[in-house]
Amino acid sequence: MARVRRSNDWGFPRWRAYGSSREATNVRLCDRHNCDEPGDCPAPKAPNSPERWYFCQKHAAEYNSKWDYFAGLEKEEAEQRAQSESSENAGYAETAFYGWSGSGDGSRTQDELRALDLLGLDPDADFESVKKAWRNRAKEVHPDVRPGDEEAAKRFQAYQLAYDVLRQAEERRVWHG
Repeated sequence: MARVRRSNDWGFPRWRAYGSSREATNVRLCDRHNCDEPGDCPAPKAPNSPERWYFCQKHAAEYNSKWDYFAGLEKEEAEQRAQSESSENAGYAETAFYGWSGSGDGSRTQDELRALDLLGLDPDADFESVKKAWRNRAKEVHPDVRPGDEEAAKRFQAYQLAYDVLRQAEERRVWHG
């Protein structure tokens, strides 16, 4: 006859340690073919559909990288939605400068990223490399170097605007950070 072993919790399950339950837990696997990771990130199968895919974090990021929020909208409506969302989130964006953030940690705005791209720099570039890139590009298309060249003048203005955006952002970071 097998001896029944008593537990030390005197029949009170709340006294047991966390994770000591013996029943199996159901883990939903990632819906991506041949992936054995837990699928804990729901993603819609189609816009406005209640059906969901369940991906692991890696495959959810891959799925969302192709997601276009403005797909199927007219150009004017997409611009209007982008404008309203940026105005609604403006307070949150302003508070980013009060944190412990620095260059390249996701604290750059969309305008800053466009300016860095125009100057041919990486998103995590520091301000010294911004100054250097701006000087080099501005020297190539400066109106004194290329008088009468309309295309060069437009490019010079674009470089100047990009530099101003990045300079103001750097000043805000230094001032608030």
